[in-house]
Order: sequence, then C-alpha cells, then structure tokens
Amino acid sequence: MDLQAMRREYLQGGLRRRDMASNPHEQFAEWMRQAIEMDIIDPTAMVLATATPDGDISQRIVLLKGFDAEGFVFYSNYDSRKGRAMTANPRVSLHFPWHALERQVIVAGQVDRIPEARSAEYFHSRPRESQLAAIASEQSQPVPDRDALEQAFRRLEKEYAGREIPAPDDWGGYIVRPERMEFWQGGRHRLHDRFEYQLQAGGNWALQRLSP
Repeated sequence: MDLQAMRREYLQGGLRRRDMASNPHEQFAEWMRQAIEMDIIDPTAMVLATATPDGDISQRIVLLKGFDAEGFVFYSNYDSRKGRAMTANPRVSLHFPWHALERQVIVAGQVDRIPEARSAEYFHSRPRESQLAAIASEQSQPVPDRDALEQAFRRLEKEYAGREIPAPDDWGGYIVRPERMEFWQGGRHRLHDRFEYQLQAGGNWALQRLSP
C-alpha cells in the first residue's frame, strides 16, 4: 500500500464569513439538517474524546441524541471507561466527521449528567432489546466470551417478560456544554476553510477564521 500517494482534492465548496450564523448552535443546526437531507451514513455519529486527570486520553464513537443552545446530548453507562473519565475530568471534545460533505465540526466544553427523569424517558423510548442490552452489558468490564453476554441477555428477557424494564441506575444521559466550536470545510489545494466560535464571558460568541 502506498499511503503517501493517496490524496484527493476537496471541491464541494468554500466557506466564507458571510455564510456563518451569528452563533454556533444555529450553524450546527443548519449543517446537521444538510447532512440528514444528503442522506449520509450516520450523520449523528460523533467521536467523544475524554482524558483522565493523569492524561490518559480515550476516544470512541457515540450517537448524538439531541442538541440545542444548551448543548449536545448523548447516553452511556456511567461506569464505563468514558463514564469514569468524565466523572474525574469533565473536559471533553466531540468531533463530527462528515467526510461525504467534506466537513468537520469540533466541539470542546464541559460535560454534565442530565436529570434522571429525562434519562429514564429516553431509556423507555428505546427498543426493548436495546434496553435489555444496556443492563446485560457491564460496559468496559472484561467478559469471558460472547456467550456470556448472550446468556445474560436471555436471563433478563425471561426476568422482565411481560413487564416494564426499569431504567438502570448506572446508565443515563450526558450533555456537553460547548465553549468552543470549529466548523471546517475542505478547500481546493488544501486551503481549507476553518471558522471558530469562542464563548465569551458575557455569553456571546466571538467568531474568527483560522488558517488551515
């Protein structure tokens, strides 16, 4: 494989200051709308980066389940590797890699848990099998084999047959409250367009262009 020879031009369009919304929430909503309308694969998939206080960095893909001016919401196991990292260090980053549109969005800020009632409401909106899987899996913990997971799942199927599955105590939602958001659009000759919003002390957003 000659990886050094692999390259392509980014030709889908540029990004100018006049194109940018007054705040990053509106800009993200517009780009997400376009990503959904273009029917790209998994437009809500985002890379979540966490770091422990001693600098152990981890990344994984999670799914965005809601966003507004307050922040970006996703769900996970509180005792997972990412859950433990976010408890110890709430500074996180999100990355939306929309390759088909030659776009990226980066979000940096602080993460908090959402209220239990909101987590429970979402939990019960999920397919029943997904609810059972959330309980059967002790996320990030060692497991002997696939069969052990499936046996735990089948036990829970029998245990909760015909009745509501309770929302687990160790599972729920998080919200990332952004302090910085970058919008990246691929450009010809690697002259990409990058615009960064920075949250100011008064709650307003400052916008600046970054060199590619």
